[in-house]
Amino acid sequence: MINSNSPNVLKEIVRIKEDRVADAKKSLPLTSLKNMTDSYYKPLNFAGALMGSGVRVIAEIKRASPSKGLFDENIDAKSLASIYVDNGAAAISVLTNEDHFRGSIKDLEDTRSITYPKGIPVLRKEFIFDPYQIYEAKAFGADAILLIVAMLDKNQIIEFMDLASDLWLQCLVEIHEESELEVAIECNADIIGINNRDLHTFKTDLVNTEHLAPLVPSGKVVVSESGISTKEDVVRMYKAGAGAILVGESLVRSGNPAESLRGLL
Repeated sequence: MINSNSPNVLKEIVRIKEDRVADAKKSLPLTSLKNMTDSYYKPLNFAGALMGSGVRVIAEIKRASPSKGLFDENIDAKSLASIYVDNGAAAISVLTNEDHFRGSIKDLEDTRSITYPKGIPVLRKEFIFDPYQIYEAKAFGADAILLIVAMLDKNQIIEFMDLASDLWLQCLVEIHEESELEVAIECNADIIGINNRDLHTFKTDLVNTEHLAPLVPSGKVVVSESGISTKEDVVRMYKAGAGAILVGESLVRSGNPAESLRGLL
């Protein structure tokens, strides 16, 4: 179950995803999934890849979104991951949600086959509400997972962070407002993602990072997400305190993701 105060868009996504997870549990039971995680590689250091001088880019593989509809249903995860790796991405985010983003768990596995040999970590971008999804992330190649404060309560976040840690996965804890930042800090999140999209109106405003990033305690990795499409946006987010940015839509819709990614660096 997710937080009853979650925005309606998250409730709708999770309602459908619950059926997907139930089906996955039947086709690949948790015991089998755990066996897969036991034999998998040790994950790469996601947080470490986002540290250093200048802004680090998490380039995202996504085919659609609830607010903008379909971008490109023919995106091949392996091909796009190769482009991102070859053009300066510090990490790759893979949207695995089927119904609202046209992704799949196979996209994660395919991306991992490209990125792991290059030492580039992968984030599983998914709406996680069940421990099964965390084991699934590890089994199919994630180095980190997304936890959304707007849809989970504090106890769930702590539980999921502990499980992820046991599996050597790191967590990007996503927030949208000050009250959610307080929860992330109380949960001792090391990587805090500030989403510039309002989940009620779907509008993006980079002011959100400018407002929240200075409130994040020192020593945390701050990632600005959504609404970033130009070098000017990148500089603006860096000056606000974000050491990394997550960019997807502007890259996949550009027609030339290699050139667009290089233009952000």
